[in-house]
Amino acid sequence: MEYRTLNTGAKIPMAVFGVFQITDRDTCIQAVEDAVRAGYRAIDTAASYGNEEAVGEAVRRLIQDGVVKREDLFIISKMWVQDMKNYDMASKAIDASLKNLGLDYLDLYLEHQAMGNYFEAYRAMEDAYKAGRLKAIGVSNFFPAILANFCENVEIIPAVNQVELHPWFAQEDALKVMDRYGVVPQAWASLAEGKHGIFTDPDLTAIGKKYGKSAAQVALRWNVQRGVVVNAKSTKLERIRQNLDIFDFQLTDEEMKKISSKTLDHSEIINHFDPELVIFLNNRKIHN
Repeated sequence: MEYRTLNTGAKIPMAVFGVFQITDRDTCIQAVEDAVRAGYRAIDTAASYGNEEAVGEAVRRLIQDGVVKREDLFIISKMWVQDMKNYDMASKAIDASLKNLGLDYLDLYLEHQAMGNYFEAYRAMEDAYKAGRLKAIGVSNFFPAILANFCENVEIIPAVNQVELHPWFAQEDALKVMDRYGVVPQAWASLAEGKHGIFTDPDLTAIGKKYGKSAAQVALRWNVQRGVVVNAKSTKLERIRQNLDIFDFQLTDEEMKKISSKTLDHSEIINHFDPELVIFLNNRKIHN
């Protein structure tokens, strides 16, 4: 495993197991258990995923079985837009995530979108950080100008910004802004959600053949070498293991450039600049 050091001094594993869209409770529990037993030590969930309780149950079982100790794990969750209206609602959202996960603290807690009253919600996160309930705080889906404005106006600089990062949306300029403020980039959709023929891409496949790796492993390694923490998810044990097996080879500068040249400079997964999407996300309820 390789690590990045956050602005808190804590170290985050470069490979994180994500549970987005794993909505069945038993399937989620099994996937998290398989991932940790395979070697993952970081788990990424969110209030809006509806599976915090399942992740918490898996963590409880793993600790009870002596597979890991709590301090061995790096647990991440996120506050949904619905709760980013004011300080009190944000505070309650933090309480809810901790309760759902059955944890005394979270290693990292993020604002899920740059929507709602995200400045006031972040103040609640800053206070929870000072109280030791959140060991690190950050944001997700904050584009460069938004992130720069945010960092210039908050007390505690976000430790992480989790955004879409893969060969077809490389976001080099975004990485430069994050680096300027000491914010660690974390990739969601690091495998482009299977789009762009990523698993059979001729360039990625050819590069992978050289190292005895799959196209997916090459794409993950490319991000890691850019200093990006990668989320990868699967419910299949073989794929879970493969996605973690990316730390025993090094891409050349030429290979890195070839992969980066695939970027389209826009997302084909979600358009955060669409007003209708913003309205929808602001009105999406995940609880009563």
